[in-house]
Amino acid sequence: MKKQDLSTIMRRAWHIARATGKAFAVCLSKAWQLYRLTKRMRAGVVRFAYEKTDGTLRKATGTLHEVASMVKGIGRPDDGRTVRYYDVEASGFRSFRAESLITIYGL
Repeated sequence: MKKQDLSTIMRRAWHIARATGKAFAVCLSKAWQLYRLTKRMRAGVVRFAYEKTDGTLRKATGTLHEVASMVKGIGRPDDGRTVRYYDVEASGFRSFRAESLITIYGL
């Protein structure tokens, strides 16, 4: 693990704490869960679920493995508020708010 990874985890935890008002320990646990999700997506395809902004549950199959060639432009820097991934089923990039992750299947 790199120092930059710990910085990302803490930044996400603080953002989740400000957005939800939950205890920091709960937010830190969610930030670690997001770190493990992105790490697994860099290695292959992962199934997970999150709550969409309209309140519905979205079960997604996403990856970050070998998708760098599909990215157009330079993109935005990671602010820790959203998690971006390539949706295998929809064949396109998607994102969700960090605090809305519900579960990762197959852990």
